[in-house]
Amino acid sequence: MIAQFEQERPRLRAIAHRMLGSFAEADDALQEAWLRVERADTSEVENPAAWLTTVVGRVCLNMLRDRREHAFEMPDPVIDTREEPEQQAVAKDEVGLAMLIVLDTLKPDERLAFVLHDMFAVPFDDIAPLIDKTPTATRQLASRARKRVQDRPQPNVDLPKQREVVQAFLKASKEGDLEGLVSVLHPDVVLRAGALEVIGGRTVAGRASTFRKFATTAEVQFALIGGEAGFVSWVDGVLFSVMAFTVRDGQIAAIHVIQDKEQLAALVPRLTRKG
Repeated sequence: MIAQFEQERPRLRAIAHRMLGSFAEADDALQEAWLRVERADTSEVENPAAWLTTVVGRVCLNMLRDRREHAFEMPDPVIDTREEPEQQAVAKDEVGLAMLIVLDTLKPDERLAFVLHDMFAVPFDDIAPLIDKTPTATRQLASRARKRVQDRPQPNVDLPKQREVVQAFLKASKEGDLEGLVSVLHPDVVLRAGALEVIGGRTVAGRASTFRKFATTAEVQFALIGGEAGFVSWVDGVLFSVMAFTVRDGQIAAIHVIQDKEQLAALVPRLTRKG
């Protein structure tokens, strides 16, 4: 079963990441799951992949339930700074930062039901025992979570168009062009940076215009962040920020910014810096 676990590790890690929103916690969950598998009697397990999924799901559920109340923390997105077409195609299957943020607002049982069923096609009959619910009640939890998820801003244009809009945002920021910024921002755009939330095109543009001095000196590298257009920026060789954009109908509907130093330091090993 340990060999099967290693074979399934990428999928199990994806489950853990979507359940917990943190790469570090996902790795911790997989380590705990590995120890449980090593100690378990698996002689009667008929479907190893499904059984391993439930083991990881149960570990993640316990971790979510044990979390203490804390201030909002931006989840860790999957970031791809490579530009090969095949990498862009793979990125379409990634989970965007906006999705991870919504998942982080769900109750543990809701999150488990939604992630396992809607993202990994695990039957409700298999999920129900993990949360001590009936399959019908589990289905209702997933439905409630699904509604929350569907209400998030979602991109509706292809990656080249997303990148074009992000480039226009960056250009206007560098030039301190307030009206240029307003033109690429949806009137109800939401900017999130840690616990900060700013709503409204002109208000967000006002904040983004202060980005001018930084934008002219930083090394900016376009990236796919959870499958959506964005960029990472470096100052004096140190990762300074990650910005993810959700583009709808040619305008930016949401901006998510990561600037926490510890979180950025954890993301650095996953980035390929240009040059």
